[in-house]
Amino acid sequence: MSAACKADQRTFTVIRIDTQAENLEIFLRDESGAPFHRLDRLAAWLKARNRELRFAMNAGMFHRDFSPVGLLVQEGRQVAPLNLAEGAGNFFLKPNGVFFIGAAGPRIVASEEYPALSGGVRLATQSGPLLVRRGVIHPVFRAVSSSRLIRNGVGVSGNLAVFVISEQPVTFYELATYFRDQLNCPDALYLDGVVSSLHSAELGRTDVKVDLGPIIGVAR
Repeated sequence: MSAACKADQRTFTVIRIDTQAENLEIFLRDESGAPFHRLDRLAAWLKARNRELRFAMNAGMFHRDFSPVGLLVQEGRQVAPLNLAEGAGNFFLKPNGVFFIGAAGPRIVASEEYPALSGGVRLATQSGPLLVRRGVIHPVFRAVSSSRLIRNGVGVSGNLAVFVISEQPVTFYELATYFRDQLNCPDALYLDGVVSSLHSAELGRTDVKVDLGPIIGVAR
């Protein structure tokens, strides 16, 4: 696991997870069925079980009851189905996509492609839109845009799952370009904006902004 920051004005914080060496997990609810909501609460829950949360980030969009809007797979078990519906909002800005880890390592694919690849998947989360798909930035993004938010996403580069959160408001295009051109990620998926949160033991950071739905992380 490694952390790095873009040199110009600390625009982005980057966490790289070697999926062959580290075990990414999805966290949603505790044993009583209550959502974890916050990264610090998840860290405390794990600590009580003699585990240390090394990294965590919000893992995709969620409904008002904190259930995921789209597909969620935890430890090989599907807890929410793939969502191929049409709708309004970023999640439904097609193509959207799925980040997953299977026997071949981490991948990001368009949601429609996932069913044919779902065998043996250990972890998956669906979100949208796809920032970058096969090296091409999402066609609706514009280099000049007034929509600037704190945003986060995940990309894939070989066996690395590359998680990024912006440290200042950025456009979709800026985030997508950073994944493709600076981080060499041919595929990248938007996770969310505004609620974007990061826990990093290495950086001594735990964001507490709003209640979250699914959380992705590494605990030892």
